[in-house]
Amino acid sequence: MTTLEAMSQMDVWQAGQEYDRSAAVLPDPEPRERRHLIISVDDHLVEPPDLFTKRLPKKYLDRAPRVVEEEGREYWLIDGGMELNVGGNAAAGRSVDAPLGGESVRFDEMRRGAWDIHERIRDMDINGIYASLGFPSMVFSFAGQRFMRMRDPALGRLCVEAYNDWVIDEWTAPYPERIIPSQVVWLLDAEIAAAEVRRNAERGFKAVNFTENPQKLGLPSIHTGYWDPLFAACEETQTVLNLHVGSSSQVTHPSTDAPVDTIAALFMVNSMVASVDWVYSGVPVRFPELKIALSEGGIGWVPAVLDRLDYLFEFPRTATWPDRSISPADILRRNFWFASFWDPSAFEHRHQIGIDHIMVEADYPHVDSTWPDTQAMIDRELQGLPAEDVRKITCENAARLYRHPLPIT
Repeated sequence: MTTLEAMSQMDVWQAGQEYDRSAAVLPDPEPRERRHLIISVDDHLVEPPDLFTKRLPKKYLDRAPRVVEEEGREYWLIDGGMELNVGGNAAAGRSVDAPLGGESVRFDEMRRGAWDIHERIRDMDINGIYASLGFPSMVFSFAGQRFMRMRDPALGRLCVEAYNDWVIDEWTAPYPERIIPSQVVWLLDAEIAAAEVRRNAERGFKAVNFTENPQKLGLPSIHTGYWDPLFAACEETQTVLNLHVGSSSQVTHPSTDAPVDTIAALFMVNSMVASVDWVYSGVPVRFPELKIALSEGGIGWVPAVLDRLDYLFEFPRTATWPDRSISPADILRRNFWFASFWDPSAFEHRHQIGIDHIMVEADYPHVDSTWPDTQAMIDRELQGLPAEDVRKITCENAARLYRHPLPIT
């Protein structure tokens, strides 16, 4: 099941219900008390309607992805087909009876902070977020894989470039101290992807959004060595490899008729599976300086995986780990960073996980975002922890990983 299909199921309960579209966006909440300096390493962008029409060459403008209106609703027109402007992409600050995913919504039914950088900064200020890293919306997919599916590969590549131009020139440039730029790459060619990473590193990009499992997208597996040029470019430029839950265009869904709650409850399983797959792929062994960040998977599962990896290393009757000088668990602690969304019981294991590898996120403006109460929720989670540990988790680890400056305090 794709992430979009999962989001669509969230509206089943709303079938036949009416709501006041003019009241979809609620009034601004009061700014929250700032208890911590917070860097959110997982937020999302809603692509503005003119992103591609402003940046593609003239000969492609008639085929450029753009927003169209149909029966009072707005859709993305891509490759001649209309695709949902998914309500769950920008649910923060909207009425609880507004559509969450299964309907296409208008831009005037979202908070402008979803796609307008000046309003995004204002919403970050309301929430008490110092800096933010944003992933694409579900329309273009969290690793930008929608571009590789476009019928004309030349247009798809140009859309990737246009997307990155928008991120660095219009999303990041006005507030460079508040935004951590993360790019998408052309996923159909590892060499082209590597060249894009190097070019974008020179422009100030600090990260790249990749897929948890390229094989699920019909691409070569991470076990094949095919992607090594990309990983080498990331290691060389210190570009962080971001792996967001659902970036393989699917998430864990147990039974076909299980309620949508099961998808949300099992989100961490996606990161658990991805981490083990990447560890045993040998990628972090071949590229020891490669930095991999797992987004929206939480941290509660990490101790269990570390225990299992240690067991397999100590009792290798069926294991295939070739290097006895470093264990799989050591690789997970060395090369991977983890983003806590809501893990109050996991922080007592923070040193087992690696206190220098834990970060936090707000997931603005998605349907399960903690906006505008991220400050209070994180404060509740971290109650009783030493101040040094709290500051590492809330901002210092992210600042070090993404090479993002912190304000002088």
